[in-house]
Amino acid sequence: MWLSWKLLLFLSLTGCLSEYSEAVPGVPTSYAAILRIKSGSSSLASFNSKNRPRLSSPSLGSVSSPGWRGAAQHYHSPTNLYHFSETFKNDESVDYGPVFVQEPDDMIFPTDSEEKKVSLNCQARGNPTPTYRWLRNGTEIDVESDYRFSLIEGSLIINNPSEMKDSGQYQCLTTNMFGSILSREAILQFAYLGNFSGRTRSAVSVREGQGVVLMCSPPLHSPEIIYSWVFNEFPSFVAEDSRRFISQETGNLYISKVQTSDVGSYICLVKNTVTNARVLSPPTPLTLRNDGVMGEYEPKIEVHFPYTVTAARGTTVRMECFALGNPVPTISWRKVNGHNPSKARLRKSQAVLEIPNVQLEDSGIYECKAENSRGRNVFRGQLQVYTYPHWMEKLNDTQLDSGDQLRWECKATGKPKPTYRWLKNGVPLWPQSRIEMINGVLMIHSVNVSDAGMYQCLAENKYGTIYASAELKILASAPTFPLNQMKKTIIVTKGQEVVIECKPQASPKPTITWKKGDKVLRENKRITILPHGSLRILNASKSDEGRYLCQGVNVFGSAEIVASVSVKEPTRIELTPKKIELTVGESIVLSCKALHDNTLDVTFYWTHNGQPIDFEKEGGHFESIKAQASSADLMIRNILLMHAGRYGCRVQTAADTVSDETELLVRVPDLISGDMESAMAVELNPWVEYEFRVVATNKIGTGDPSAPSRVIRTNEAVPKTPPANVSGRSGRRHELVIAWEPVSEEFQSGEGFGYIVAFRPNGTRGWKEKMVTSSDASKFIYRDESVPPLTPFEVKVGVYNNKGDGPFSPIVVICSAEGEPTAAPIDVKATSLSVSEILVAWKHIKESLGRPQGFEVDYWKDMQQEEAAEKVKTEGNESSILLTGLEGNTLYHLTVRAYNAAGYGPPSTAVHAATKKSPPSQPPGNIMWIQDGSHVSLGWEPVRPLANESDVMGYKVLFRQEGQSNSQVIETQKTSAVVLLPDVGVYIIEVCAVSEGGDGTASPQIRVPSFSGGKVTSAQSTLHVLSTSSSSVTLLLALMVPSTSW
Repeated sequence: MWLSWKLLLFLSLTGCLSEYSEAVPGVPTSYAAILRIKSGSSSLASFNSKNRPRLSSPSLGSVSSPGWRGAAQHYHSPTNLYHFSETFKNDESVDYGPVFVQEPDDMIFPTDSEEKKVSLNCQARGNPTPTYRWLRNGTEIDVESDYRFSLIEGSLIINNPSEMKDSGQYQCLTTNMFGSILSREAILQFAYLGNFSGRTRSAVSVREGQGVVLMCSPPLHSPEIIYSWVFNEFPSFVAEDSRRFISQETGNLYISKVQTSDVGSYICLVKNTVTNARVLSPPTPLTLRNDGVMGEYEPKIEVHFPYTVTAARGTTVRMECFALGNPVPTISWRKVNGHNPSKARLRKSQAVLEIPNVQLEDSGIYECKAENSRGRNVFRGQLQVYTYPHWMEKLNDTQLDSGDQLRWECKATGKPKPTYRWLKNGVPLWPQSRIEMINGVLMIHSVNVSDAGMYQCLAENKYGTIYASAELKILASAPTFPLNQMKKTIIVTKGQEVVIECKPQASPKPTITWKKGDKVLRENKRITILPHGSLRILNASKSDEGRYLCQGVNVFGSAEIVASVSVKEPTRIELTPKKIELTVGESIVLSCKALHDNTLDVTFYWTHNGQPIDFEKEGGHFESIKAQASSADLMIRNILLMHAGRYGCRVQTAADTVSDETELLVRVPDLISGDMESAMAVELNPWVEYEFRVVATNKIGTGDPSAPSRVIRTNEAVPKTPPANVSGRSGRRHELVIAWEPVSEEFQSGEGFGYIVAFRPNGTRGWKEKMVTSSDASKFIYRDESVPPLTPFEVKVGVYNNKGDGPFSPIVVICSAEGEPTAAPIDVKATSLSVSEILVAWKHIKESLGRPQGFEVDYWKDMQQEEAAEKVKTEGNESSILLTGLEGNTLYHLTVRAYNAAGYGPPSTAVHAATKKSPPSQPPGNIMWIQDGSHVSLGWEPVRPLANESDVMGYKVLFRQEGQSNSQVIETQKTSAVVLLPDVGVYIIEVCAVSEGGDGTASPQIRVPSFSGGKVTSAQSTLHVLSTSSSSVTLLLALMVPSTSW
């Protein structure tokens, strides 16, 4: 990127002087060159054109269903849903209901297993951490009472499992404070293979040419077994061909046409697919009869697939068909009213039709045909392909205000079409007066707290069930205001817009009313109550000053906040001079004066070309001079060409901010002879746009400059200026953060400008280099998990552009980041001090990594979630903080954690403290007093606090001279006191109760004159006047009676 600059060579020829700069005859004319930044001119060239390397740094669902089998329930539609994001559920500070991470799967347990235990896995996450229970066939398992059962992090372990006791359907039920969810069903089966009956099998005798079926009659087994036959002796197996077929459905051996070579002994061998156990049947002898040879006959289909074959989509279907006959029949297959699937394969001499990855379009009627020269035989059956339910639309966690309407819809596909059921906290949900269920839609009208919990939608067909879960949170609370909205003072200037924030946290949404003073505010063209409750005032004037009260009300209660608005005169600014032309080496003072409301403090800020001036890093050229409260001067000494540009003064008050700019042009001091018509500007920066102007000067003065020349750009060159102030910054653990001041655009010297960051551990030799391709970059972060905290590195930062590599900065030593604090504060204590104050104290483990810059205290009310916590920070090594502005008689939870520039450490264990009850609201009553010279004896009735107020611990008597603001205090635990009035005059006396919640309401004021002489008695009576604010006004009627005794 390169910046456009303009060199204004103010060269004016004598004959071209304007009427304002006419040369005096006989006086030689000379010329000067002036340099300034071209306003608004910056060209963006393409980046990164240099050809060099740039291094830069569970789904729910399964085939299962719960133990209850009610009819599918049906329901209606939703509004106003606020969804929790899944990222939210990865935040450990957020509370949420259980979510399955792992659900149990179907399991087959071999009875001969050496392990002798079954593990059904179940894992869920949630905050608080969920607990687990297990159901078998819909009945809860009592893990405590049966030693064979144990739970390990949610998984169910069954020791010495038994088919009789333990086979069945299992489900995991996980629970936390927000509710329960039920897992999919997992079927536990036991794998075994029994023995054949030892009874001798009778010989089978047939004629030659006749067909025969040899029965296997397998033993008891689970699950499937594979059949094969042994001829005469093991391992001589019967080979299947067009004449011999072993059915994997029946296990029988079929020989369509017996030959003399078939005579012998046949043994059925079965193998368990899980245990691989094998057993052999007793032999079945096959003999030939001697009464002749069997003649030819037509095929007879002896084994075939069922009339209806069902298969899940994506599985492999195998259909068998085999016939006896003489001659040996030929088997053929076809799909009736269609073509055989192209992927279909014929196995075992065409006796088996196999269709892999079966799909819905493969459904239909299939025909098996057996034929020979004597005839044919046909069998037809239907293939039906089904699909398990599959979610198209799941549920989302939802948060509603009390009284809102919930509408959840879950959609699933499947064949047959799925039906839907709903669970709440793992128990079936049934229609009620407020609850409707129709076709996967659940609607709950006017939700309340009892509706909160974990819900599950079940979509099921005859082949399986899938589960979708969601949490429903119901918000029901009286309005409360966060501390950052309490007791605000808003200062604006005339004509500005005022927005007074009023956003109470409440559910349901509160009704908002505004008052100014004691009067309800009426909306008009200038004053509007915004949709979220805040008040907006347009074109503010003095009449808008005052005290504003916002009240939020719902069915659970109300709350209010107060804000004061102050309207001031707008600030104006005067920056002089407006435009300056100076020669290199001269100095100038820019003056900035603010005309502002005299009740406001002002702060001045100076900028150069839009960037704040750093008075400590500008080589002494800049100095800020503040002579008066309402003005500030900028001194620029020994001006250089680089100081040309726009200078801004910004004035800031509590009510507004205003700014102004002036332009400084800097001339080159060299003069050019008046008889010259050309000049050469040298030592310009590469790859910068310049324009030139010419001005004539003589002893009398300087004329106006010429019009600017065309823009000329200097050629590119290798950069010569490395970054300045290379240093380290705070970062996370295992990070090395390197920072520098970016090279300004006028010194980048060409396109493709970037930085080369080189670093190496202190004391090593080889440099590691990384390219930073952005010319604006001021930081590079190197992360290496193997780098310990506070490891010293030697670091240097160089520059490059398309022309080549420039110089590196001087080597500095920077340490890797210490990282965020690793230890939580300990010994956290919270002590209630008053109705609105809690003192929090803690200790920090100094040996832990990550030194803290301060501590953050999070606190929230007992009925709130931790994410709603207010936060307050300390700085430095503070080990305590006083929380103020709290609600009275309220339990608060508090945590403390350390922080530094790298981030936050872990929070401490939460501690708890309750603020004191409010002080008594009733003042002391029936006050009696008697005066004896400068002594006043007082008596009153005791204060009886209300149930929600603090107990009375004593009383305070406050007295002061009329016209004074500071009161003297006498404390007593009695209902009487003697006050000494030291000086002559009228005294104001008040009495109030003292409690641990603070001082109670003071009594009406008593005016007592102090003088020497006789006694004065007084009886006080009270007159209660009901006001619009439901408070009472107490009038003190004092009867002055001179006497010597009471």
